[in-house]
Amino acid sequence: MTQPAAADELERFLAAHPEVRFVDAFVNDLNTVERGKRIDRAAMAGVFARGMPLPGSMFALDIQGGTVEATGLGFADGDADRPCLPIPGTLAPVPWQDGGIAQVQLTMHDHDGAPFFGDPRHLLANVLAKFRRLGLTPVVAVEYEFYLVDLERTADGQPQPPKGPLTGRREFRTQINSMTDLDEYSPLLSAIDATCLAQNVPATSALAEYGPGQYEVNLRHAADALKVCDEALRFKRIVKAVARAHGCEATFLAKPYRDMAGSGLHIHVSLLDDAGRNVFAASAPLDSAPLRHVIAGTLATLADGMALCAPGPNSYRRFRAEAYVPLHPTWSINNRGSAIRVPASDPANLRIEHRLAGADANPYLVTAWVLAGMLHGLESRLEPPAVLTGNAYEQDGDPLPANGPAAIEKFAASDFARATFGDKFVGLFAAVKRAEFEEFNSHVTALEIARYLGPL
Repeated sequence: MTQPAAADELERFLAAHPEVRFVDAFVNDLNTVERGKRIDRAAMAGVFARGMPLPGSMFALDIQGGTVEATGLGFADGDADRPCLPIPGTLAPVPWQDGGIAQVQLTMHDHDGAPFFGDPRHLLANVLAKFRRLGLTPVVAVEYEFYLVDLERTADGQPQPPKGPLTGRREFRTQINSMTDLDEYSPLLSAIDATCLAQNVPATSALAEYGPGQYEVNLRHAADALKVCDEALRFKRIVKAVARAHGCEATFLAKPYRDMAGSGLHIHVSLLDDAGRNVFAASAPLDSAPLRHVIAGTLATLADGMALCAPGPNSYRRFRAEAYVPLHPTWSINNRGSAIRVPASDPANLRIEHRLAGADANPYLVTAWVLAGMLHGLESRLEPPAVLTGNAYEQDGDPLPANGPAAIEKFAASDFARATFGDKFVGLFAAVKRAEFEEFNSHVTALEIARYLGPL
């Protein structure tokens, strides 16, 4: 399990950063929450050589950090430790922490050194290996949307936009691509950019989105999907930390406001052949057989993967008509109401944009599912339905699963999911998500009492 290249990386990093005293070493669980330890500088050589022990139950935790015993990774497994090895290229300083802190991302392995079945990063690696056998390399880019919210909640416990640092006003308006809103939070956004540079996260652009305090940041595309998703998770941590330093909070919750836009995780993908050419290249999208095949494959597997793209109870509040969120398995050329969109592009740079997932989804799992669907379409030479035109919310057809329990059971019963991720992971994910939804749905809400207690 020794990783010589990673050990060399540690030696070079510590020499370049003599101020570093501790390293935060962590995995990201199914909900992308960081789970790990703070390690003394002197002990890091052992972590890079042998791994850092963490229990396999890190991937059996619900959103509140409780172990879901139905996974078999709690008491049934003795809460056994497994070695977690540093991911090369992820060792970086932590500018928002005082006291000489750095961080490194980890990936979990089993006792014999094999990849641990519950770690989503390994699932993505498995899908990428199938593309390599075909002489193809996915080029992937991630777009994240998120909200800045006030640290203080409203009287009824709801989030609210922060007061603008320049105007002192709390905005509730909708102004897509507003340069004024970018100016209002320019110091915060600049700090995010500077921290991204320090942590080797290539953010390329930022824009003000539809909701008050909502922003979208694009991360640079790369022919290394694992690296792109590693960067995406570092980006989430950066945004949250920088927001706290500026007196507010950042959230990647899919739908923090009832009447405002939700936040998505959009995945862009093109495919290169061994010569580095985009196999989708064509004078028009429909003229590219590989592009048609991958569109058809992603659509065919869309519903089975809904639980991955919408992993929590709040996720489904995002799916509303005319909210730029897909409700049906549709595809389009430059129409943001569809699930799969072919953005406007020159012929050499044709790609797909997968628009189903919320910002609360795990990027390893979503990207692995998107790529697996593409592969299915290519290998089976599937052809897509007619291209969507006009209003996407006036279309006919079977809707996507509209609630979590239905989506979880569809995923759990999916032959495609089991062939792609393996029975053990499908069972693990379904068990964790069933437990989360069951616990959530057991609560009696204030709205239920206010609306139904008196009349009934």
